[in-house]
Amino acid sequence: MKKPNIWTGFTLAILCFFLLFVVYPLFLIMYQSVVDPETHALTFDYFTKFFGRKFYWSTLVNSFKVTICATLLAAIIGLPMAYVLRSFKIPYSKYVNILIVISYLSPPFIGAYAWIQLLGRNGFITQLVNSLFGVQFGGIYGFAGIVLVFSLQSFPLIYMYVSGALKNLDSSLNEAAESLGCNAFQRVTQIILPLVMPSLLAGSLLVFMRVFSDFGTPMLIGEGFKTFPVLIYTQFMGEVSTDDHFAAALCVIVVVITLFLFFLQRIVAKRYSYAMTALKPMQPVQAKGSQKFFAYLFVFGVAFIAMLPQLTVIFTSFLETVGGAVYTGKFSLMNYENTLFSKDNISIFNTYAFGLCAIGIVVVLGILISYLTARKPSLLTNILDTLTMFPYIIPGSVLGIALLSGFNSGILVLSGTALIIIISLTIRRMPYTIRSSTAIISQISPSVEEAAISLGASEFKSFRKIMVPMMLPGVLAGAIMSWITLISELSSSIILYTSSTSTLTVAIYAEVIRSNFGNAAAYSTILTLTSIVSLLIFFRLTHNEDVSV
Repeated sequence: MKKPNIWTGFTLAILCFFLLFVVYPLFLIMYQSVVDPETHALTFDYFTKFFGRKFYWSTLVNSFKVTICATLLAAIIGLPMAYVLRSFKIPYSKYVNILIVISYLSPPFIGAYAWIQLLGRNGFITQLVNSLFGVQFGGIYGFAGIVLVFSLQSFPLIYMYVSGALKNLDSSLNEAAESLGCNAFQRVTQIILPLVMPSLLAGSLLVFMRVFSDFGTPMLIGEGFKTFPVLIYTQFMGEVSTDDHFAAALCVIVVVITLFLFFLQRIVAKRYSYAMTALKPMQPVQAKGSQKFFAYLFVFGVAFIAMLPQLTVIFTSFLETVGGAVYTGKFSLMNYENTLFSKDNISIFNTYAFGLCAIGIVVVLGILISYLTARKPSLLTNILDTLTMFPYIIPGSVLGIALLSGFNSGILVLSGTALIIIISLTIRRMPYTIRSSTAIISQISPSVEEAAISLGASEFKSFRKIMVPMMLPGVLAGAIMSWITLISELSSSIILYTSSTSTLTVAIYAEVIRSNFGNAAAYSTILTLTSIVSLLIFFRLTHNEDVSV
């Protein structure tokens, strides 16, 4: 039997951290979902209540409708976008790629708010259409609007997955099919599409999980069309009536669904995977004639529409408003004066302070977890590896409810503190850094450490002096992606925040709900510019401006 060492200590310490802040809160939610609050007897009444009333279970049906339609549309846009950009020489394609990634990294609810400005009842495009065609267009609200926002927000994920697959595709297969008489359409449908299908399915399932668990967009533009995450939020945080135990039952249902989707994604990835080595990678060719026209129109048109919400937000942030909701048409800095220089406004400071604290923890734990799982495999590290993925799979609102339920009373009371938000951000976004760190470790030969140990260095000194410096560039790249996503986090923060721990995303959401669109635009612009700068730093560190998965 091996003696306990420092690595066992690290494994147990990190495992305790995840058991305390992930397993315990989720177990408590499961317990609350099947226990009567008065008699403490076992009961399934909350599940019966959900499945027995159409008002409740119809929200789950609505979520599936929205998610399936949005995923299909995202695939219909993302697949040809990746193919066209890989196949043809498109001017400024490097910048188009950056714009697509930026549109994905922005929070979905900002896109919803921006589309309200464009296609709401008093939106610019709505007024233009109504005046030109003499119609009474009701706006973007409801099912169609939710699907539109989610599709435009999610297609970049499909694009990145398929683009990565096309990068590894050997063009000799395409040339062989052409020599056998296959036309362009046949080559795409019979050769390329089957080969990229694993990546397409993997990306689609991730889009499905992301859309299914989002509540910000349907909350803003759903109106009468309620989805399942909105029901969870209103049952736990509603102003009229709340039912914590019923909300817990809803959380259990959504956890079961997302876990099923996660394991389905893993099965699909294993079953439909191809080892492709691009001995002769695809080289973009110069499009000609109508092919060139339609390729340019499609690429630049999609990129423009995807970035339209961000452009709208930035533009309207400089417009003067009356009462926060009515734009005068005059340019002004009043929205920034109301936000940046407001005495009681700490949401901007909180966003950066909480984010930096969370990133510091993410980097340290990410390095340790990836090293332990890659270099010190054991039962404990395998359990740890599985636990670190749980917060990524589980919707943020569910994690927020679980943390609030678990640490609202008892020995360790964290509700209302900055620490609980930092913990939530840390465990929610850590998988990005773990993934990049593990990829770096797999590229470093174990013989490097063995050489250091043979020269008298201890295992830990070898790790600290050799492995960490070699891993750092990849770790920092993953940390920046974690940073971009955590400063955009809404679903858990909206559950956990107080007036003193509000973040930018919470402030934006609150301003939109109060119809203070000018302030919301200013906050959104600050968040968008932060994401853009962070992404540019990511490109600089990785020396690669081609983001693909």
